Amino acid sequence: MSLQFFGWEVTYDDDSHLELGASQEPKDSGVYTMYHGTSVANARLIIANGFRQSSGGMLGKGVYVSRDRKKAERYPLKSNPSDRVALKLSVRVGRVIRINIDNHPLQYTWNAKGYDTAWVPPNCGMKAVPSGLEEDCVFDPKNVKVVGIARAHSNVQEELQQLLASSLRNSSGVDVGVASQGGGASDVCSLCRRKTQQGHPHTKQQCWGCGQTICTLMTKHVCRRTSINN
Repeated sequence: MSLQFFGWEVTYDDDSHLELGASQEPKDSGVYTMYHGTSVANARLIIANGFRQSSGGMLGKGVYVSRDRKKAERYPLKSNPSDRVALKLSVRVGRVIRINIDNHPLQYTWNAKGYDTAWVPPNCGMKAVPSGLEEDCVFDPKNVKVVGIARAHSNVQEELQQLLASSLRNSSGVDVGVASQGGGASDVCSLCRRKTQQGHPHTKQQCWGCGQTICTLMTKHVCRRTSINN
């Protein structure tokens, strides 16, 4: 009897969802963890219906988010802390332009020039950002998804978590859980153990060697197919 081995082993340089530092420049087409601060009432609407494009702002139309969680936790400004909610997001940035000076020639027209996200680096000196904290404007709301509750008052934390879990379950058709205080949806492929995007399960198929069900994103698979030699 002889033993034949089939399979593969690979390594990944990065993950599909990255959490950059506020000063790190986002790469085009990347998917990043960001945050959005809002009121309790607006948080309910966003979780249930998704984001809507703002009519204006320092960077024009879009959804305003930040990779700096502390910045998101300050909003809405001058509101009661118990009415502040910081939503954890998964953001697909597309093509990114850096806006780091006042009166930038594309400050309000960047999307018309083919950009999907405008990025304001921290401490760039723009008068419109007196806090000096990092900020992003994503033109298409469909590229911004809520995946967790980063901060909320204890009297609404559980309610928002349940609302988000229900929303994610309805959109993906699978049962999901939402972790508290900054956690996201626990949607993980059962085979490769890597995170999946909501509503986009990994491709699964049978190994041509042993017939075992595998995920095409598994980092390693070794199958053993035996044959009897006469």
